[in-house]
Amino acid sequence: MKLIAEIIAQEEALENVTVKGWVRSRRDSKDFSFFTLNDGSCQGVLQAIVDQGIPGSETMIEANTGASVAITGKLVASPGKNQKWELQASSFELIGAAPEDFPLQKKGHSREFLREIAHLRPRTNLFGAVFRIRSRATLAVHSFFQERGFHNIHTPILTTSDCEGAGEMFQAVVPGQKEEFFGEEAFLTVSGQMEGEAFATALSRIYTFGPTFRAENSNTSRHAAEFWMIEPEMAFCDLEGDMQVAEEFLHYVVQDILDNCSDDIAFLNQFVDKELLQRLRALVAAPFARVSYREALEILAQSGQEFEYEYTFESGLQSEHERYLCEEHFKKPTIVYDYPKSVKPFYMKQNADGETVAAMDVLVQGIGELIGGSQREDDLEVLTKALETHQIDAQHYQWYLDLRKYGSVPHAGFGLGFERLIMLLTGVTNIRDVIPFPRTPGNCKF
Repeated sequence: MKLIAEIIAQEEALENVTVKGWVRSRRDSKDFSFFTLNDGSCQGVLQAIVDQGIPGSETMIEANTGASVAITGKLVASPGKNQKWELQASSFELIGAAPEDFPLQKKGHSREFLREIAHLRPRTNLFGAVFRIRSRATLAVHSFFQERGFHNIHTPILTTSDCEGAGEMFQAVVPGQKEEFFGEEAFLTVSGQMEGEAFATALSRIYTFGPTFRAENSNTSRHAAEFWMIEPEMAFCDLEGDMQVAEEFLHYVVQDILDNCSDDIAFLNQFVDKELLQRLRALVAAPFARVSYREALEILAQSGQEFEYEYTFESGLQSEHERYLCEEHFKKPTIVYDYPKSVKPFYMKQNADGETVAAMDVLVQGIGELIGGSQREDDLEVLTKALETHQIDAQHYQWYLDLRKYGSVPHAGFGLGFERLIMLLTGVTNIRDVIPFPRTPGNCKF
């Protein structure tokens, strides 16, 4: 058996080959039928010509759109346009029938409708492309870090620490049990950063790549209750090094997708976002813009634009401000750094001005913030005071303080939501359409 992706790449005809896949369409003539098959290995389809009378042909009438079949035959050059090969069948097998109520009989279904059948939507051209790119991007993520001496660490999903300090966490409870299972309240993690720091101060360079959770009652196109995070941590690294790694990371992953998913990118460029290919090529072609937070405020003030939200020093930037900076002003990915400490978590390195921290966000077109990171506070006394300022009980973070007590080093890292990266790579604008089974407020199907 060969995958259709392998057959499309064939340089020579084959005398005897078996293809297994799902029927995209069937056209019947008096003595034969045309089938187009897709097996999910690529965007392309293979046409098979099945004559009446060959073994198994009596079951062809049941092979409707969506049915699974196995066809064996001779691979020959196709006289038709837009296809190199076709299969002349010598035998036909119906593996699994699909009744007339198969919901993907017609083309042009809305994405909202397809979310209601998330178990079937990977069979469409759009979602096949999205999830093949997601798969390849997963490999690219690991390749980038492994090639640079990073070690992959599996940090806990259950935790007693709130890394972000926002309190929007799912609590882990055992029904009917009065006492806490772990002896204290436990939650689903929003980040593996802190545990990552522990390993970075032992292995120097680490990264995590796993599921995270946030109980934020938000129904925007950028938020989900369950999502995947990529979080590198680097010992002996400052903010400048952190920004450099983040930029190199995005260059690497985007170039890998351009090199290895060209057919899927071409499809998405044609049917989803006609500027996708141009935008991805531009991203890897030039360095990112860099601007301090104070400079960013000046740019916004001088823009002449009317924004819905204010942008004072203490208020932080909203998505509309972020997108203006990278889409309108710089017209390329932009790194904003040195944020006011009042809008950032307690663990970020405080700058000498007493007002800002060594934090950075990477902003990209169409999305806004894609990466958020910082140099971490490595001074024990300063970090202890930061906990007090944020009214956080230091007893819960004693192990975290120990990292500053025993052989503390400058270190930095960042977090990147994997789904937002897939949105960048595909041009798909809703997070619900780039994760296999989205978990959002009111929705935990399948």
